[in-house]
Amino acid sequence: MIKLQDVCKSYFLGDTEVKAVCDINLEIKDKEFIGILGSSGSGKSTLMYLIGLLEHPTAGKIFLEGKDVSKLSDDTLSKIRNKTVGFVFQSFNLINKYTVLENVLLPTKYAKGILDFDAIKRAEELLKKFGIWDRRDFFPNKISGGQQQRVAIARALMMKPKIIMADEPTGNLDSKTGDEILDIMESLNKDFGVTVILVTHEKDVANRTKRKIYIKDGQMVGKYL
Repeated sequence: MIKLQDVCKSYFLGDTEVKAVCDINLEIKDKEFIGILGSSGSGKSTLMYLIGLLEHPTAGKIFLEGKDVSKLSDDTLSKIRNKTVGFVFQSFNLINKYTVLENVLLPTKYAKGILDFDAIKRAEELLKKFGIWDRRDFFPNKISGGQQQRVAIARALMMKPKIIMADEPTGNLDSKTGDEILDIMESLNKDFGVTVILVTHEKDVANRTKRKIYIKDGQMVGKYL
């Protein structure tokens, strides 16, 4: 489904080149549940941005369902992301001036063309699925962290994506609520048939996934160090 071939990503700090990731060769198959594990500064988030088509590689190629998407325009990539990838972040990234329901509906506002589903009905189904339909008219800052993350997951699923990218999804939650969010991630993979890629620095969190990718100093390594 997703294939990275000799992928590198560099940034410049003044005249100094910083290689965030380098020589990444990775294949992720449809409906996998994968953990990307590494310490702070290891390059794991950069790798997530590349897999999620938020960044262009400096070198190498990225294939999505057999098509080289490495050099597509930002506008074209944006359209692909909107339909293919849903994102869940540690800080939830909800918009406080919008209600829970309005936040979940946001991806449909950026969609190009006519939707092939009833947006309100799908949002209702997702909010009920995650037990927060009764919070639909609340603003995000008026509900708990666990509820906010459920809203973020519902929003990520709104466009029926094939891939969910979760960046430290339990990082701002207590252990009990974090376990509940990981249960949902497992459910997305098992019940929704979604490919889930979970980025974390915590071994216990990564152990909930079915396959682990270890990143150190921007490169894939055999084990977590």
